[in-house]
Order: sequence, then C-alpha cells, then structure tokens
Amino acid sequence: MTEADSTDSTESAESAESAESTPSQPQSAHSGQAAQAAQPVPTAQVALHVTEADTAQAIGSGDLPVLGTPRLVALAEQATVAAAAPLLAEGQTTVGTRIRFDHVYPTPVGGTVTAAAELAHRDDRLLRFTVAAHDAAGRLVGEGEITRVIVNADRFMAKL
Repeated sequence: MTEADSTDSTESAESAESAESTPSQPQSAHSGQAAQAAQPVPTAQVALHVTEADTAQAIGSGDLPVLGTPRLVALAEQATVAAAAPLLAEGQTTVGTRIRFDHVYPTPVGGTVTAAAELAHRDDRLLRFTVAAHDAAGRLVGEGEITRVIVNADRFMAKL
C-alpha cells in the first residue's frame, strides 16, 4: 500500500461518528531515558467501522473502495491523542510532528479496524507512540510510530 512520513504543525479534528475511543489501563512506564516502574505507560484504542466515506476512492488517495491510508493514519493519530490525554495539564494539548506508518492490508467497507497506541518514549514535552491497527479477524492492517509534542493550546493558537 503506501507509507506516510510527514510533518504536521497542527492537528485537524477528525469525525468521531465512525470511531470510538476507549483508553485502556496503562501497564508500565518510560520517563526520559530510564523506565520507572511506578508510572504506568499510557495506552489507548480507537475503533472504526469502515464506511464509503472512509475509502481511498472517497478521500482521493486511490481508486479502490477500501479503507484509505489517510483515514487509517487519522485513526492511529486519534489513538495517540487519547493515550496522551492523561499526561496533559490544564490548558495543554498535543500536536503531531512526525508520522511513520505502513499500511499493509486492505479493509473493505463494512469492516472494523481497531488502532492501539502505546507511549514508547517521553522526553519532556516530546511523546513518541508505537501504533498498530488490526481488523476484526486479528490481521495487522497497519503499524508505525507517531510523535506528538505537548504544547500550551492558547500560546500555540496565538502564533497563527
């Protein structure tokens, strides 16, 4: 399929109609370069029931009526946003800065894909997540790494 490696400076809102977010319980931790067992690792999962609007055809990223890569990457980003949420203080948000993602298996309209994100590395405001998406049969649909940075939302928007 395709590989996306892009740099984002802003986060766009994705439709939540066909996705649900269910943060899961953290299991272990990474802080800076050393793991600290006392802190849980933030994780989250989001699911998507693929509709015609999610297809490569509809998005313009291809000719086939299967889940489009940009929509799958957006789902993976939704999982990282949900996983990062417990790390944020009042007035903070995260913005995506780097995506490395491989889309390896097609999903038809009517199929379900679940994306899971786990914090793999934290260095102050920088958060790096591993992400993997599976279909209802357990097949790997896509996987990669997404980097986000914690920012003050008001200061970030004031730059525009």
